[in-house]
Amino acid sequence: MATGLKLRAQDADDLKVVSAMMQDAIIPICDVGYLPDEQAFVLVANRFKWECAERNGAKAATGPTPDEDCGFERTNCAIRFHNITRASYRNLDLRDRTQMLSLLSIEPGEGAVLLHFSGGHCVRLETAALDVRLEDIGEPWPTGARPCHDGQAATA
Repeated sequence: MATGLKLRAQDADDLKVVSAMMQDAIIPICDVGYLPDEQAFVLVANRFKWECAERNGAKAATGPTPDEDCGFERTNCAIRFHNITRASYRNLDLRDRTQMLSLLSIEPGEGAVLLHFSGGHCVRLETAALDVRLEDIGEPWPTGARPCHDGQAATA
C-alpha cells in the first residue's frame, strides 16, 4: 500500500504547497460542501500526483516501454478548510450536482482563502485563522497524461 500525501497549511507559504499539489484536481460539485455549524468547508477531489510527476518525468518524456505505464498517477484526496465563517461562490450553480470543476489555484486573500477554477468559477472562504488539511484517500491509479496549460505541450 502506497503512503499518501498528508499536508497542513497554516500560513501563505504552506498554502502555496497545498495549491501546487491540488493544481488540476477534478472536483465534482456534489463533493463540495460548507458546514457552517462546524465552521468548515470540505471537498473530495481527484488530484494529479505532482510530487510523482517530477520524479517520473524523464521516463514519461522518453515514453514508457510496452511493459510499463507512463509513471503518472492520480489519487482521491480530501481537503478541509477550518475556521470558515462564510463561503461565497462566483459563477457556480450549486444546484447542478453533475458539474465538474477543475482547480487552478488556492490563494490567500484578505481574511479569506480563494479557490480558483477553470471557466471563471471561484469560491471565497472567509476565515480569521488559516488552517487547511489535505489527505490522500485510497490507492492511486495510473494516468496516461500529465496536465498541461496554455503554451505547454501535453506529456503522454
